[in-house]
Amino acid sequence: MKFGVVIFPGSNCDRDLIQVLSNYSNEPVAELWHKDTDLQGCTHIFLPGGFSYGDYLRSGAIAKLSPIMDAVSQHANNGGFVMGICNGFQILCESGLLPGALLRNENMKFICMNVELTAVNTQTSVTKKVPSNHRITVPIAHGEGRFYADDDTLKQIEDNGQVIFRYVENPNGSLNDIAGICNENKNVFGMMPHPERCFADYLLNQDGKLIFDSL
Repeated sequence: MKFGVVIFPGSNCDRDLIQVLSNYSNEPVAELWHKDTDLQGCTHIFLPGGFSYGDYLRSGAIAKLSPIMDAVSQHANNGGFVMGICNGFQILCESGLLPGALLRNENMKFICMNVELTAVNTQTSVTKKVPSNHRITVPIAHGEGRFYADDDTLKQIEDNGQVIFRYVENPNGSLNDIAGICNENKNVFGMMPHPERCFADYLLNQDGKLIFDSL
């Protein structure tokens, strides 16, 4: 198992994620610059939060065109693990690796707060350590986090068990209270809340550790 974190201009959660992942590996976490064209043998690829390319056009709309994303897409299509957090989730949706889209929050404001989540499908590689009847507290920080999909896509996501997390109290207007999803093959994951920000006990909350422990 070798971890790699993709870094775009404007990423600002990459160091947090690298520090967390370093607890699970004996070798350094690979820092994959957006202009790279290979994944340096990484088995688990992470797209961190932040504001890639300043969120111009739409969040993730420019980042999806970065050279590294061809390798990430190939890795995902071959069954490799990929996870996007916040801006990373937006990039995966823009790239077509995850269904749906992340739209402006319903209140049209940037939201930064702790939210409660419940794990919906606890059989995936990022949720299997999260009890299904247990609420976890994870911070959010986004302006475009409202999950949207057309009716057919939303039904398919629900029927296939692709919803991995729901908000207990919906902060942004996401359809069906969706906070995180995976692809149909359950090897590509995206979530808007930041589990890497509640891994260590800095903020008296380590609920995010359950998600990383699941890996």
